Amino acid sequence: MRYSYQRETIREIVYSTNGHPNANWIFGEAKKTIPNISLGTVYRNLKCLDESGELRTIFDGTIARYDWNTDPHDHLKCKVCGDLVDVDLMDDAIQSIVKKEYKFEVDDVEMTIIGTCHKHKIKED
Repeated sequence: MRYSYQRETIREIVYSTNGHPNANWIFGEAKKTIPNISLGTVYRNLKCLDESGELRTIFDGTIARYDWNTDPHDHLKCKVCGDLVDVDLMDDAIQSIVKKEYKFEVDDVEMTIIGTCHKHKIKED
């Protein structure tokens, strides 16, 4: 893949956050550096970065979000604010259980656990 200033800028934006931004947020950030960049350019470059393994696309319902952390990991998602947090919950036993119980060859496991984050937890008496 040839060098592209737009692609490098987009990669740096994703890598600069511990969040999991969507393309519209990335587009807004990219416009600060490259005022004439288009949303289509952002989407094309995000796809290239995903295909090259430099970032990872996470589908959150119908929304694509982008993650610089390409190592296998899981997520916690807050149903109140929508925050997505990286966690390492991988238990190799789940692949064995799925293979045995469902006769299904597992290639990869991605879990998203949905709940309420500490920012929204109701104080207990």
